[in-house]
Amino acid sequence: MINRINMGTSLGASFFSLLALVMPCFAQVAIRGEVVYTMAGAPISNGVVVIRDGKIAAVGPTASTPIPDGFRVMDAKVVTPGLIDPRCTVGVSGLFNQEHDQDQLERSGPIQPELRAIDSYNPLDPLVEYVRSYGITTIQTGHAPGEVVSGQLAIFKTMGNTAEEAVVVAESAIAVTLSPWAQKSGSQSPGTRAKMIALLREQLIKAQAYAAKVDRAAKNEEAVKVEIVKDEATKAVADENNSKAKEPPARDLRLEALGRVLRGELPLVVTANRSQDIANVLRVAEEFKIRVILDSASEAYLVPELLKASKTDVIVHPTMARAVGELENKSFENAAKLRAAGVRVAIQGGFESYVPKARVVLFEAGVAAANGLGMEGALATVTIDAARILGVAQRVGSLEVGKDGDIAMYSGDPFEYTTTCTGVVINGVVVVENGR
Repeated sequence: MINRINMGTSLGASFFSLLALVMPCFAQVAIRGEVVYTMAGAPISNGVVVIRDGKIAAVGPTASTPIPDGFRVMDAKVVTPGLIDPRCTVGVSGLFNQEHDQDQLERSGPIQPELRAIDSYNPLDPLVEYVRSYGITTIQTGHAPGEVVSGQLAIFKTMGNTAEEAVVVAESAIAVTLSPWAQKSGSQSPGTRAKMIALLREQLIKAQAYAAKVDRAAKNEEAVKVEIVKDEATKAVADENNSKAKEPPARDLRLEALGRVLRGELPLVVTANRSQDIANVLRVAEEFKIRVILDSASEAYLVPELLKASKTDVIVHPTMARAVGELENKSFENAAKLRAAGVRVAIQGGFESYVPKARVVLFEAGVAAANGLGMEGALATVTIDAARILGVAQRVGSLEVGKDGDIAMYSGDPFEYTTTCTGVVINGVVVVENGR
């Protein structure tokens, strides 16, 4: 079963779902589960998670973990951390495939790292509510594959009325495509793999030069300040030196963004599927000493030793993605084989051109569980391992004291299609009850 959606949701139900976000309630809540998967140790039978003021205050067996007076208590068969979709376009691409809510890909040029996801994100799009209803509480979303550098990604919680309320990390990565998905037809550029790599290398080299100019200008300015303070009598000389000092270059948003990659502040999330394209990604990463996270990577299972040796994380394609074109050699066992080889793996919802625009990572991980990952291994790909890859494991991904109060509740095994998501809590706020 793929991408279940109830298109008949009533306006009344949507209103009350929105009202739950506008008027948060029950910030002091305890969730009891017959099984609690903390993802920080062994599952707890008959466990409880206590959330105070939006943060986890206690986790443990119900018998030895007191619930404070006045706390709301919720029960579920299975309790897990809120799920994480580490690569999607939810909130940037909308639910209904209409022009006004399709901001996932700007086609005016192949190099666009200056485009910010937060400037396109709509937290009130029905697609955000849709994925939240299945227990997905955190997403890395933004620009889709399709241009060599399509724009930035950002990390959001799936609640809030504005992007500012929802944002966790405003600039989390830059999306790059080094596969035929970014190639143009006819005489348009880029038309080949070599041209795509050349365009990216050219921009990274320009960013290196730009950063060097900015650093030199800053050092010259500081040297002049020191000289003036040291001896006012030399002010005339200092003024002359100041006039000769190189002015900083005019701001360039494109090169500034790539400069953050070169300084190690942002990774490149690089879409590549064929094994030769994966090798190209690793070659660029080594040349510029930058961190890359592989995206989609349908043939990654063919080169696990390269990925392990380079310590490259992989956000694998949706398990049930169609095996056509670039994905013709994809495997249901891709995630399991990579994990077995020692590669850190997450599973994504991705981007689909048809409605509702994103697969649900709950289902994608479930199929991976049945194809070698197992239940807890699959759960890790959409919780703690996804959080570690995104660099937000200090806040989300596991149920530990001090972390955000993000919880998903299920009527049984989360990866069984007959199971329903009975409740969702984000930052201690109950945002879904009696869900899908």
